[in-house]
Amino acid sequence: MMMREATIGEKLDTTGVRQLKRFLSSVIVWSLLACVTPQAWAQQPTDQRKKGHPTQQNNMRLVGFNDLQGRSSYQPIIHRQGQRWIAYIGTHKGNTLNSLTGVNEGNGTLVVDVTDPRNPATLFHIPGNRGNPANTAQAQMVRACDIGGQTFLLRTSNRTRHEIWNVTDPNAPLFVSTVLDGLKDTHKSWWECDSGIAYLVGGDPAWRTDRMIKVFDLSNPERPVFIRDFGLVGQEPGSEVEAIPRMLHGPIAVANRIYLAYGATRGGILQIVDREKLLKGDPKPTPRNLLYPQVSRLDMGPLWGGHTSFPVLELEIADYADNTLGRVRNFVVLVGESFVNECQESQQATFLVDITDERKPFSVANFQVPESSGDFCQQGGRFGPHSMNESFTPIYYKRIVFISYFNAGVRAVDIRDPFHPKEIGFFLPAITEKTTPSCRMIDGNARCKVVVQTNNVEVDDRGFIYIVDRAGTGLHILELTGSARSIARFPETKMKSE
Repeated sequence: MMMREATIGEKLDTTGVRQLKRFLSSVIVWSLLACVTPQAWAQQPTDQRKKGHPTQQNNMRLVGFNDLQGRSSYQPIIHRQGQRWIAYIGTHKGNTLNSLTGVNEGNGTLVVDVTDPRNPATLFHIPGNRGNPANTAQAQMVRACDIGGQTFLLRTSNRTRHEIWNVTDPNAPLFVSTVLDGLKDTHKSWWECDSGIAYLVGGDPAWRTDRMIKVFDLSNPERPVFIRDFGLVGQEPGSEVEAIPRMLHGPIAVANRIYLAYGATRGGILQIVDREKLLKGDPKPTPRNLLYPQVSRLDMGPLWGGHTSFPVLELEIADYADNTLGRVRNFVVLVGESFVNECQESQQATFLVDITDERKPFSVANFQVPESSGDFCQQGGRFGPHSMNESFTPIYYKRIVFISYFNAGVRAVDIRDPFHPKEIGFFLPAITEKTTPSCRMIDGNARCKVVVQTNNVEVDDRGFIYIVDRAGTGLHILELTGSARSIARFPETKMKSE
């Protein structure tokens, strides 16, 4: 995600002088860290180059690995194309050698064939900046849809635009169209493959936030059709609301509902929106029109964030089997994002929010990894949740969710009893020669440690689990083992790795 989440004016809305000082200090820290070059890192004393943990695992095992060319990776999606399974992986800002071409390219979208999960093969790298592929760039978000017998990729490009590529032949992606450009910031969007409706995350320069939603009809990828803008009241142009709500992280749409998470690292908000009202309502961004499609809104405490809002609907509660009411309930798994290295912030958590009465969402439980279980605050880098899988595959849906946890790897969590979520497995990758340092400023000096930063996680319809690393370690393909595997709902056929 972007480093600066809000303007100084936004930081001042209700936080006061003490919070402003902390904010300004963090700006100074990040500015100084930007000056830590590879040469400076190489000169760090050995004790400051503390190596991260070796591989650790419980009820999960490694199936395959790909170094992703050492690029800092953000979002993987797994898309079935005929008899092939293709991973499309978005990346953070950077520039490195494309091992397929021998040319330096700005970080973009990696295309990896994971049909054989034991031997994932890089097929292509689409540079983040199509106009100048050698320039430092990024392309964090990816979505894919099959339309008219072809496969199309929706991605962000260099934080300012959304693009569509034809990836019917994943070995040779072809540019199709620019949906829009000139945004303040882009992030993780959602694309409905059946309808073609896309909820694109970015910041219109006229709006008072760096991220809101631009709704488009992309059913014809060559001719995008704009529908409307949408955000929270107070974010719209001309608003006089003093406390501007924190910016959107991303939406997930299911049936006639859209679940949106705002304020990834603190001041989080969960919003539930009626899709039909959003698409058919008056598009003029007035407070009345912005509230019209809203079903409900849950404002979190000031220290809790909203990064991923994953709906788990019609979940049967085994312990409520004899109850006449409430045996089947609806939830949103709401994940906050840890943001600062070595725990120099408030710790984040994953919440189970009961939305059975969707007009009154209510958090009933949370999941956290105990810091003491791995001395994670001292390991280096970020510790805490970041995101979770967004696939609805029946193998895991309503049973297990996978939460990426930065230097604590990925965590498999049993949610069959959503009032008592329970960890049933984990995998912490080892560092490699491509793992980059994570640094923290102490008394004006950078203390850097090499540690994995498991960034995002996804699963596929075969049951494989995919994690990518913010620190450039690569892609790990995993599977459940032992007692955790028995909780999932695998088909009769065995997984390919067995």
